[in-house]
Amino acid sequence: MKIALLGYGKMGKTIEKIATERGHTIILKVDKDDNDYDLSEVDVAIDFSIPSAAVQNITNCFNTNTPVISGTTGWLDQYENMVALCNEKKGAFIYASNYSLGVNLFFELNKKLAKMMNPLDTYGITMEEIHHTQKLDAPSGTAITLAEGIIENSNKSAWELDNGNANGNTIPITAKRIENVPGTHTVSYTSEVDDIEIKHTAHNRNGFALGAVVAAEWIKDKTGVFNMKDVLGL
Repeated sequence: MKIALLGYGKMGKTIEKIATERGHTIILKVDKDDNDYDLSEVDVAIDFSIPSAAVQNITNCFNTNTPVISGTTGWLDQYENMVALCNEKKGAFIYASNYSLGVNLFFELNKKLAKMMNPLDTYGITMEEIHHTQKLDAPSGTAITLAEGIIENSNKSAWELDNGNANGNTIPITAKRIENVPGTHTVSYTSEVDDIEIKHTAHNRNGFALGAVVAAEWIKDKTGVFNMKDVLGL
């Protein structure tokens, strides 16, 4: 495939490496401040830019009938507008807060555990996410997806950025920024008698990049709005 990288930071460079190893060609690399680029020869675009650029990048893809994979977080107040535009233009779109194949399995495990724990009102729920100091948004998109998975399967009603103390029907999320941490997410259920914890630790960016390239391979020649559950057949 001929791939455009919309955003060429650390993730973009890792995606380039993985895509090239899988036999694809990167024919366009777009910096965060570049809005004037040509997608006419592109098979699939992969957007790992910044929140302020993501909506314009995705819009450009729909307007040129270019399938787009987006992993940029921090812009989701515009997500429904992008879905509507995708459907209007008969485009192809996947957004995921995290493209790691392992994280997407972790999302499903998290939902199942939340459903199992819901009748046990003696447990409080807390979450923690740790990322590198260059990450712009907090909590991470992955943490928000995990919290939403719990809310869908429990009596919790909301999440909040907090100091780690469980209060009422909200899920507190502690966000830490530590140099050179690709991403660690922990969901903890705590009672007076024991703790139950599930955790995903990324060792590097390769898993995120591989998942994005796999999603790009999957979406080529498709039409519609999809997610990683579709890609993985979950």
